[in-house]
Amino acid sequence: MKPTPFNNTYVRLGENFYAGTSPVPVSNPELIIFNHALGNELGLADTCLATQDSAAIYAGNVVPDGAEPVAMAYSGHQFGHFNPQLGDGRALLLGQIETPDGTLRDIHLKGTGQTRYSRNGDGRAALGPVLREYLVSEAMARLGVPTTRALAAVTTGEEVAREQLLPGGVITRLASSFVRVGTFEFFASRGDLAAVTRLADYVIEHNYPACRDHTNPYLALLEAVIDRQAALIAQWMHLGFIHGVMNTDNMSIAGETIDYGPCAFMDHYAHDQVFSSIDRNGRYAYNNQPSIGLWNLTRLAETLVPLLAESTDPGVEAAKAALHAYRERYEDYWLDGMRQKTGLMTPRDEDKALIEELLDSMAANRADFTLTFYYLSQPGMDSADQDRQARGLFDDPGQFDAWAVKWRARLQKDNADDAMRHARMRAVNPAYIPRNHRIEAAIRAAEDDGDFSTFHELHAVLQNPFERQPQMDSYMLPPEPHEVVSQTFCGT
Repeated sequence: MKPTPFNNTYVRLGENFYAGTSPVPVSNPELIIFNHALGNELGLADTCLATQDSAAIYAGNVVPDGAEPVAMAYSGHQFGHFNPQLGDGRALLLGQIETPDGTLRDIHLKGTGQTRYSRNGDGRAALGPVLREYLVSEAMARLGVPTTRALAAVTTGEEVAREQLLPGGVITRLASSFVRVGTFEFFASRGDLAAVTRLADYVIEHNYPACRDHTNPYLALLEAVIDRQAALIAQWMHLGFIHGVMNTDNMSIAGETIDYGPCAFMDHYAHDQVFSSIDRNGRYAYNNQPSIGLWNLTRLAETLVPLLAESTDPGVEAAKAALHAYRERYEDYWLDGMRQKTGLMTPRDEDKALIEELLDSMAANRADFTLTFYYLSQPGMDSADQDRQARGLFDDPGQFDAWAVKWRARLQKDNADDAMRHARMRAVNPAYIPRNHRIEAAIRAAEDDGDFSTFHELHAVLQNPFERQPQMDSYMLPPEPHEVVSQTFCGT
């Protein structure tokens, strides 16, 4: 058997970056699912991480050779309020996996027991949030969204106490980095400029190597993070995805979606849709996500100001200039993506207004977000008959008809090949998303009856989101009134 390809670079930053912690063993770990495709991509075949006995590793009962489990330290602004001491309260970084091409991926266990940062919590994860994160993170990957990945999920054979006793689980996830904006805040709030500098150098080395040759590497780092975050949030918006808890400790420095707690995909479209049970004032509502991205990036910029120039005032001005570019970059990413969703091949000044008119009409008519764009992307758009399914999603189909007349007139201005247009649209307009009621059904079957067949079937459907799958049309559909999930939960 090959040795596990660990390369633990993070622990070399210094002991103030983490707390060395051993996972707390569980009584009876059993593997629910192992991501063989991802494991092969990482070069894990023929290692202990891909054997029949790997459930013990993915539950934390066995620490593989070469791993050095640590709970990472970080702070964070939670719903706008700064908490100087957060950190991994129920998760451990095992180390970095070195892939066959030499890149490093962080490997992380979540639900492995108490750490120094648990703050009176049990450090465990209930099975439901484990299944939710596995389903949604892997669906996001298939949808083309930068994200943490799920490698494995296990049951623990133990119960965790929440509002009631629930079966426990552990998820193993990977990322380009688990460093967060809150990691920078942790050291900046303590006035530890040396640690901020080491952290910035580490992130540049491992996630933004092109910044090394810049005349001001730290400014280049800030600009690169801003660009990635603008692109990421635009992709969320294109899919009707709501993160639900965009605290700075849940914002990856690598520009990947991280921490799938109270997240959700919209069914009917609403500008201000909120699902998270803890977001009582709508701070992280769907339409607030772009501005919250800027707010979080501003917190990052504040930590980097001392590195941007030799004195404070020029550093502040450099940070402001970098942040000023965010809105335009986000707008460009969002509009380019929405043009592709609606089949607009060449940019025109009227495009934004046309797209916003459609969204406003969808909101007024409670039209399903995903299906509206999916039906628009089907071949035969020049035929009025092809509008039948899309217009049927609107309470007042006449509003869709009025918009469709303008849309078709705009399409004619491109003078583009219809086959190419449809192919571009179908590549970004999924038929299947992780709908809330489907996730809830999978969780209920697993938690209540120990039945994982619903989970596995949903996961299989979500692996091919853009193509209609025989006999799986029911997975496309929004919930019936009695199936609606109006709130999602953090899982802590």
